[in-house]
Amino acid sequence: MNKQGIYDYLNEKNISYEITNHKAVYNMEEASKIKLPYTNQDAKNLFVRDDKKKNYYLITIRGNKKIDLKEFSINNNTRRLSFASENDLMKIMKLIPGSVTPFGILNDEDCIVKFYLDKEFLEEPKFLGIHPNDNTATLWIRTVDLVNIIKEHGNEVKFF
Repeated sequence: MNKQGIYDYLNEKNISYEITNHKAVYNMEEASKIKLPYTNQDAKNLFVRDDKKKNYYLITIRGNKKIDLKEFSINNNTRRLSFASENDLMKIMKLIPGSVTPFGILNDEDCIVKFYLDKEFLEEPKFLGIHPNDNTATLWIRTVDLVNIIKEHGNEVKFF
């Protein structure tokens, strides 16, 4: 599902969202240099795998936070984690580096990606900004709507 496919999907489901178009950004440092309307609600997305390459995870946290994968692994009872390869990203979520987003899970045909969402996005104002499978826009969506989309697709969702 590409960017337009995401918009069409959300419209078909009558899910409200807001779009901010911008130049392509490939990391949070570049994203910090563009003007976004809700800077405290933007998300950082990490696509990781365990050391046996059997389990894949998408970890979504607030854009200004850092995550210690060793600590995350211990707290969430996973094997040792590292970043998944570009090949795995393309094969599983049909995304390129810099475009990683929870919407990529909709391209996960086998529902193997486990989605971990920062529980702070459940607090007011209860929405977040993520790419619509393309790093030239940020889509602002209610947290509950995103969680329901991913669960409906068949992927596991956990909060941390």
